[in-house]
Amino acid sequence: MGLYGAMVGMFLLNAMKIAAVTLSCALLVTTSLFARDKSDVLVMNNGDRFTCEIKSLDASVLYVSFDYIDGTASVDWSKVRRVESKQLFFVKTQDGSVYTGTLSTVMDGGARPVQIKVAEKPETNIVLEQQKVVAINQTSDRFWQRFNGSINSGLIYSKGNQTTQFTFGTQAQYPRERWRAGASFNSTLSGSTGATTSTRNDGSLYARHLLNWNNWFYTGVGNFLQSSEQNIQLQSNLGGGVGRYLKNTNHAIIALTGGLAWQNTRYDQSAELPGAQNVAAVLVAADVELFKFDKTNLTIRGSVFPAISEPGRAFTSTNMTYYVKFWGNFTWNLSFYGNWDNQPPAHLSGSDYGASSGLGWTFGNP
Repeated sequence: MGLYGAMVGMFLLNAMKIAAVTLSCALLVTTSLFARDKSDVLVMNNGDRFTCEIKSLDASVLYVSFDYIDGTASVDWSKVRRVESKQLFFVKTQDGSVYTGTLSTVMDGGARPVQIKVAEKPETNIVLEQQKVVAINQTSDRFWQRFNGSINSGLIYSKGNQTTQFTFGTQAQYPRERWRAGASFNSTLSGSTGATTSTRNDGSLYARHLLNWNNWFYTGVGNFLQSSEQNIQLQSNLGGGVGRYLKNTNHAIIALTGGLAWQNTRYDQSAELPGAQNVAAVLVAADVELFKFDKTNLTIRGSVFPAISEPGRAFTSTNMTYYVKFWGNFTWNLSFYGNWDNQPPAHLSGSDYGASSGLGWTFGNP
């Protein structure tokens, strides 16, 4: 059974790696194949007028592209006076409401706040105040055009003790009007002279659906971890619950989730533990994103699993990323990860954590 479990674990981990790389490559190819026409119109507060392609609004930054400029340009959303587009978009507001339609600006007398009109259907218009619009994303009848995500990697080498650390990460999201789904994969490999090579692979999946109440949602999550430091061959967490956006603006997003989860852990054969460990637990998770206009972004995702079937035991994990955009869609990032088990099996480590830095690139709709 131990050999079978090891083979299954290695198969799943390799499959996760292959799927992550394949998905990233597919997204890169299809993004260029299904680019939109650059026929949208922006008018700025100072009167400047641009014909472009509106790609997305995120963290008070409107991302647009031009026929005559390479790459994606960043525009301060608060300085946009008019916007006109016949393309389809998802538009999200501070109260969590989401609309689908084309965009236009309600004509005003100059003193009133700018209002954006979302034409969901020819006979239906929704008028929104500009400062209450926190996100705009392209949508289409084409499946591949709805994706967005990022890729990052890093390499650290020291000649003194022959230390090498390599990191790789990728994530993708698929947003729709009332729901979204996403996946991510992160891998760390480090080794040095005289020490055993350490590996950590972490993959996750999630789906989230908005409820009828403002800023409430229900979600399902899955996480898969391999950690040589903790002798974990494969740890699977599956759970679900209800959450709420506590803050949802152009400068910050804060969400809390509560629910139930089930954890299955298989340890390496060297740990000499019989079979797998199964634990029923409570799920408590928090997501925090802080933005500064097109320059920096801080993302913190943390979860705690207090065990129900083993009272007193708790599993904690966190991922934190801080990035600075330095050119186009390229970023420099600093990341921290960690996993903790306050009651690990005897003689095994109860923690695995580390930090890394490297370069990244966003694709799709930033």
